[in-house]
Amino acid sequence: MEFFLQLLVDGLTVGGLYALIALGFTMVYGILLMINFAHAEMFMTGGFIGYGMLNLFGNYTTIGIVSDALPFMSFLKSTQPFFTTTALGFIIMMILVFGTSAVLTGCLGMLIERFAYRPLRNSPRLCALISALGMSLFLQNFVLTFVGHRMVFPTPEFLANLDAINVFGYIFIAPIDMIIFCSALVLLFVLDRFVNKTKLGKAMRATAQDKDAAGLMGININSVIALTFFIGPALGAVAGTFFGMKYGIVTFNMGLFPGIKAFTAAVLGGIGNLRGAMLGGFLIGILEAMASGFVSISYRDVITFAVLILILIFRPGGLLGESVVEKV
Repeated sequence: MEFFLQLLVDGLTVGGLYALIALGFTMVYGILLMINFAHAEMFMTGGFIGYGMLNLFGNYTTIGIVSDALPFMSFLKSTQPFFTTTALGFIIMMILVFGTSAVLTGCLGMLIERFAYRPLRNSPRLCALISALGMSLFLQNFVLTFVGHRMVFPTPEFLANLDAINVFGYIFIAPIDMIIFCSALVLLFVLDRFVNKTKLGKAMRATAQDKDAAGLMGININSVIALTFFIGPALGAVAGTFFGMKYGIVTFNMGLFPGIKAFTAAVLGGIGNLRGAMLGGFLIGILEAMASGFVSISYRDVITFAVLILILIFRPGGLLGESVVEKV
């Protein structure tokens, strides 16, 4: 039982990362009926930005280099102990790190939509798909060329000093795992309330059902789609930063397998369905953990995708059904 519960905790943690990425896939598909394969690179970009921001606030060597180049940033030398050793400082630093990563990556998503996807909006879907694949390769090689193939992610001193949480006396949960799981649930709740209760959210749902009719009702279609391409990458960036903090490394191609798993999660839960994407992400994470623990890590992906195939055979719309309205 202890082994099972420990695997369940690991699965929920990884599933939270998949769920955050899957939300971006399902939002874009729900509105444009497009698979944004460059979304995995938003996850990667967020990881690298998070790496830079954590170093900027917590690494004295990096602070010294930045202060020499930009003297007005020298105040970071005095704030570094506050950010790295106190609870309040750690919380403020995390807000700044995740906020900056999410905003910058969200802006990148909007730029990609504006220049790579919007000109192809009325073209055959294959054109947008090829454009997304091209953008994915471009972002990977851009980071590889100008940033590096991998970076060792810094572990915040305050987080490293925290002991694992002991539950029931035999289950140990790392603080970062608890943070990832809780953050995923909070972000899903906020996004769900935003989409279902606000005017912008209703505009997004109207655009997903019929763009032409929504435009005739006074909705700015381009703004709604741009907002979608901001929110999705921002969530992916949060997942990328969490990934770096959990596994201690970020690489130029780190979005490949998590992106595939997240897309699988979106399909499993019901493409276009936000709650389905979150459910699918957690289920994929749990399936991986259980397969690794009780069978073999070599068969982890085989078992995960076999279960996906079986579910789609008997329920093609996913577990919670698609939220995409087919137009006739």
